[in-house]
Parts: sequence; C-alpha cells; structure tokens
Amino acid sequence: MADKKGQALLEARELEKHFPVKDFFGRKRQAVKAVDGITLQIQKGETFGLVGESGCGKSTLGRTLIRMYEPTGGQIMFDGQDITNLQGTDLLPYHKRMQIIFQDPYSALDPHHNVEEIIREPMALYSKEPRSAIDGQIVEILKKVGMKEDDLYKYAYEFSGGQRQRIGIARALAVKPEFLLCDEPISALDVSIQAQVVNMLEDLQQELGLTYLFVAHDLSMVRHISTRIGVMYLGKIVEIAESDELYENPLHPYTEALLSAIPVADPIRARNSKRKIIKGDLPSPMDVPKGCRFHTRCPYAKPECGMEEPPLLERASGHYTACHVR
Repeated sequence: MADKKGQALLEARELEKHFPVKDFFGRKRQAVKAVDGITLQIQKGETFGLVGESGCGKSTLGRTLIRMYEPTGGQIMFDGQDITNLQGTDLLPYHKRMQIIFQDPYSALDPHHNVEEIIREPMALYSKEPRSAIDGQIVEILKKVGMKEDDLYKYAYEFSGGQRQRIGIARALAVKPEFLLCDEPISALDVSIQAQVVNMLEDLQQELGLTYLFVAHDLSMVRHISTRIGVMYLGKIVEIAESDELYENPLHPYTEALLSAIPVADPIRARNSKRKIIKGDLPSPMDVPKGCRFHTRCPYAKPECGMEEPPLLERASGHYTACHVR
C-alpha cells in the first residue's frame, strides 16, 4: 500500500517466507509462516517503520525483501525490476543497492579485521577503482558516521557498542546503496546513544538520498524517524498509515494496544491513561488461527472474525487496516 503520488523503490506482492519444520526422520511436517502474503510499497526517499511483537516476522520480512532469505512465494520488485528469482551474478548488482544494518553491533563485526579492513571488504567486491581511491573513500565514510581517521587500524573490541554500530553503518554505506534495512539497529544501545544514532541516520538520509526500512520495538523512536509505519502481526500487515496519523488515530485493535503500552514520562498522565492489555499469548506461526489472526486475543471480536480473513483496505486517505469491526 502506498502513496499514489510516490514512486516505489521496493515493493512486495503477496510475499511469503515459510520455514519448513521437519520431524526426527527429516520429513517435512509443518511450516513456520513467518511472512504470509504481504503486499506493501516503500517509496524512494522515505523511512518505512515496521513494528510488532517479537516473533511477528518483522526481521524476516526485511531480510526476504533484500533477498538475504529466499522467498517461498510472491514477488519482490526493486526499482521496477522483478528480483524474486534472480541468482548469482544477476542478483549481485541489487545486493549492492540494498544493504543491511544489523541489530547486534558486537557480533556483526569480524573480530579478526580492523576497521579499515571491515569497510574495505565490500568496496573491493563491488568497486573496480584503484586501492588509493578506495583509501580516501574509507576515511570519508568513517567521518560521515562520526568516527576519526585514527580509528582505522583499531579492532572491534576496542570500541563501545555505539561506536561499533557506527562502524556497521559505515560498512553498509561503503558500496553507496540506495536502500538500507535497519534491522533494530538501536535496540542493543543505551538510550542516549540511540538518539545519536537515529539523528545520524536522518542526516545521512538527507545527504545521500537513502530509503530506509526501519524495524524496531521502540514505538516512540519509530514515530520520530518514520514517514509511514506498518504494524505487523503473526506474519501479516494489519495496518499502514503515515506516522502521525497512526499514532493519533489507530484503527486496528492490535495497534491500539501496542500504542497504549508506550511509557508516559508524566506520572499524572500515566495514572489517568487507559492501558489496553492484550490478553493471551501470540499463537504459533505453525498453527495460524482461521479468519482474522488477531481474533483470539481481540476484545471486539465477532463471529465472522474467526471465519474470514479481513483484507487490508483503505479506510481513510493513505490509512489502511485489516479489520472486520473497524
């Protein structure tokens, strides 16, 4: 779902990613439906935020979109080109244009390489420029993320978590991508460092014309950085809207519950606010409920909610939701 005036850089059409579950003898018995028929568009230059409970499929969706994971079904379009089934050297140019910032800055960097080697590796893979030209680019990229030239020959263990994440961002930017999957890039960082990294990402987006898919748990931070936000539940998108519209006028009961869980700094407001608690546990993605996937936990559920899956429809301008009762 997208703004009709925009131009989609990345698009998913009924995208699926299922992970087979095998028994003791190696026979496939079930499948984890991590992504189960998602259609969305991400416009050039925007930040599309993606939120939802742990296990809902956010990271899997992002990694399938950039072809880190092979899709089980559906279609992936990048800049108007179908990349769903591309392999090998045909896919390589698109991997250059789509990069990822990982969640854990500690495990994402090779401890046997220094910063210069970490950033040089992807550049050497995609660039045919001489080593001297790449040397200058490495220093420039490092400065863009707030690091110093003196840091080039240090190793990952010599840096704090925030500095390591900056190095990870520099590595992602090294091949001059157009699209960045930010896979919970701030969840492992201190709160003060989170704000610095998010502000830096916003500055880089303006300077380099980047497009982001920003996956996160911190709903307040997602609102701050996102142009539009998608809410994901059990492998499906249940609501999409512009950032302020979603927070001020949530339509799906699941979105309402998520937003009511955001901590409020004012103790008086916090005391007077009505918390909407989601009852029950998240169903298994191997045994998805029939009809609306949220109906087993929804306080407004009607009989038809357990019989027919609601389509994602536009309820207001640019505001889509999948719900029978809203």
